[in-house]
Amino acid sequence: MSDTKKPDNIVFNQETQKYDASLKPYATNVGAPAIKVTENVTWKNKNVHKANQQIKAKYLELKAEYEKMMDELEYNNLVYNAKFSFQPIIGDTYHLYRDKNGQPFLSIISPDQCNFDFVGSFYLNSEHIWKRTDQEDDKTQQLQ
Repeated sequence: MSDTKKPDNIVFNQETQKYDASLKPYATNVGAPAIKVTENVTWKNKNVHKANQQIKAKYLELKAEYEKMMDELEYNNLVYNAKFSFQPIIGDTYHLYRDKNGQPFLSIISPDQCNFDFVGSFYLNSEHIWKRTDQEDDKTQQLQ
């Protein structure tokens, strides 16, 4: 075939040197309806807003979970670094106090039975992680 350009209404592929109108996914003849680009800015803006809200909500959930994990880590370090001369039993509740020097110590004596500087109540779960129990009681009392 010749190197001259074909008219616009003729569908000719220069690379393969073939007429390929029947292979196109759209109509190619002159009488075919015009392809119109629809306005989708409103759709985009609405969905961008929805996606951003969803991502923000997920971020806040992850942030809250991270803060909860960091609190657990802090409590674990606090209790494990405290002074105690017994082996804690999994599932039992123990109470953390500060002595006169400000050093933490773990005790089985509850806060209403003594006058020590009370820090918090903790129980040792089956994974050997200390969980704070007195804050959960405070939250349930606030809800009532």
